Amino acid sequence: MRLVLLVLFLALGSTGVFAAAAGVEAAPQISEWNGFTRADFTVAGRPCLVVFPAQAAPGKPWIWRTEFFGHEPQADLALLARGWHVAYMDAKNLYGAPKAMALFGQFYAHVVVRFGLAQRVVLEGFSRGGLYAYNFAVAHPNRVAALYLDAPVLDIRSWPGRDRSSKEWKECLEAYGLTEQSVAEFRGNPVDRTVIVARSRVPILIVCGDADKVVPYPENTAKFEQRYREAGGPIEVIVKPGVDHHPHSLKDPAPILDFLNRHVKL
Repeated sequence: MRLVLLVLFLALGSTGVFAAAAGVEAAPQISEWNGFTRADFTVAGRPCLVVFPAQAAPGKPWIWRTEFFGHEPQADLALLARGWHVAYMDAKNLYGAPKAMALFGQFYAHVVVRFGLAQRVVLEGFSRGGLYAYNFAVAHPNRVAALYLDAPVLDIRSWPGRDRSSKEWKECLEAYGLTEQSVAEFRGNPVDRTVIVARSRVPILIVCGDADKVVPYPENTAKFEQRYREAGGPIEVIVKPGVDHHPHSLKDPAPILDFLNRHVKL
């Protein structure tokens, strides 16, 4: 019955506020994801989704997976069971660049208005998703309750810049409007922009391995942690000894949930 009611609610809404929202197209498609109701729709031509808890927690908290939806979903599933929503917008191949942030701004506005989600969101950035999550916090610190970053890319010169012949590096330069020459002076990386978010006291949790060969710990998390602390920002880091880029997250997401319970005030 809950699924039927949600289908009717979303379908009827598509002729009103839902369709009127900027860039939103057609009625959402309803399905099931790990036992929870999932709505797929588009904003600005990009695939988007929201997964709904059986019963929303007070204030309708939500976590926004910025990349790789569904990968190692332990924390997402645990939060859904506690009444959180899980959201995702596909902004692939934009590497957290301003173009991606413009899309994210549209998505945020849509889901907050359409679904009544909390004004302040937790962003969850896996790998390159760390660029998206942190850059959204730079652009909109007042909209961010906390960040959970997992083996995050925090400097494009480390990844994908480590292999300058790669397709990803070329895509990244194009997304940011950079060249091989101008990137040397680029200061738009998360490791370069700790002050704005730190001043807003956005709490950050990072989970990573210290043997990461893809996104090296010293060039990303270690450097970022030091600078964020020096800027006065609250940050906790869980380092997995001897672990490479994979597996992401924690088998038992309890430490992640504990961090959010302590820091997220809606």
